[in-house]
Amino acid sequence: MLVYEWLILKQEIFLSLLIVGILLLWLFRDLSNETWIRIMNIFLFVNILIGFTGFHYGKLFGDTFLSSPLILFEKVLLSFALWLISLFSYGWLRKMKNLPEFYLLLLTSLLGMYIMLSAGNLLLFYLGLEMSTLPLAGAANFEFNSKKSSESAMKLVLSSAFSSAILLMGISWLYGMMGSLDYAVISTQIGHSPLSILAFLLILSGFAFKISAVPFHLWTADVYQGAPVAVTAFLSVVSKSAVIMVMIPFLYQTFEEKIDVWYPALIMLALASVLVANLFAVQQLNLKRLLAFSSIAQVGFLLIGLSAHSQTGATSVLFFLIIYLFSNLAAFGVVSVLSSDYGKEDIQQLSGLYSTHPFLSWVLALSLFSLAGIPPTAGFFGKFFLLLSGANKGNYWVIAIAAINMVISLYYYLRVVKTIFMNHPVTHMENKPLAFPVKFALIICLLGILVVGFLGGFYEHIFQLLNGIN
Repeated sequence: MLVYEWLILKQEIFLSLLIVGILLLWLFRDLSNETWIRIMNIFLFVNILIGFTGFHYGKLFGDTFLSSPLILFEKVLLSFALWLISLFSYGWLRKMKNLPEFYLLLLTSLLGMYIMLSAGNLLLFYLGLEMSTLPLAGAANFEFNSKKSSESAMKLVLSSAFSSAILLMGISWLYGMMGSLDYAVISTQIGHSPLSILAFLLILSGFAFKISAVPFHLWTADVYQGAPVAVTAFLSVVSKSAVIMVMIPFLYQTFEEKIDVWYPALIMLALASVLVANLFAVQQLNLKRLLAFSSIAQVGFLLIGLSAHSQTGATSVLFFLIIYLFSNLAAFGVVSVLSSDYGKEDIQQLSGLYSTHPFLSWVLALSLFSLAGIPPTAGFFGKFFLLLSGANKGNYWVIAIAAINMVISLYYYLRVVKTIFMNHPVTHMENKPLAFPVKFALIICLLGILVVGFLGGFYEHIFQLLNGIN
């Protein structure tokens, strides 16, 4: 029985051992950055493989820790994203000081996300959430000579502290009303009292901070711009995806009784996120800030799919997260190369990029097409399923507003593409050969953008994993 329990915890145990192993190796061996990167990329890939071995599911520690095929799939998806980030950040990582510390921070954050996904209790969920958030503040400040990096770390700490305080207040009120923090107890005893509604709204506000939904988004653009590109990519894809994944069982099961509260709240957050993000994205001159507002707009579409309150809606959300992973990481992969090798992050600095860097140009263009939802990229299929799920509720005006904003978003996405392909070069950028890990990661993302939308098996597999979600 003990062996079976260990197998349920296999991913958490492996990450914990990896973190301890990095500490010991760092203390007793002086390795070059190149060696560290190779070692870490191997172990990050092994972490993905572990998710596909020994399919053991169940409940541990008094039903506070849960494991299921869906949770295992979500953990593998987050692990895969971190591996890709490590690959395409090769150019920046090899120049870093204290490289092991950086991996320690990201792995600790990933371990916190694992705990958060498997939590069957609000207290364990909160511990996982904080464990996943606090290391990212240190990682955001990893460009030690940059004031913007320090500023982004400070803003991330303050916004996280504020959102955690709101979340904890809601959790404490729920505990005061029910005497339990277990999801199963909350789902049966939540009731409809004004205090329970207020407690739920506080918890939902905490989630909205973490996913940068409007009006809880004010920290996002500054943090994304100031942090290293690898950390920005992690925040935009891994951290945000983990919280969205947790929201599915939260809303559909634990707080299903509150659908009359959370449905209109999600619609308001979704429309505000799409509208405000598009208005601000149009004005951005920095590519990282543009991608920050783009990610806020994508959250709006995810919330529309989430509002469907159905197995189809949850499936469309997870399917879009896979597409979002490939699309956003492809864009950030190109930004990482341009930033680390050439010091270029502003859109105008990319004028005529195609003439010297055709591969990077096409990767960035296709990633932006996918984020915009232009066929035949995977982003078109992802947004189509999200809007189709949202339309099942009959709020066609919501779908109409979202669709109009998809058209508006074309302006700022195509503006970048025009700058790259049609403008004359402002400054000459020598065409340095891409390192193999970087090119390999970008090719994987490119294949994901072009292929995933046509693979119905992905959607069907997710639908089966979500069996029982209402």
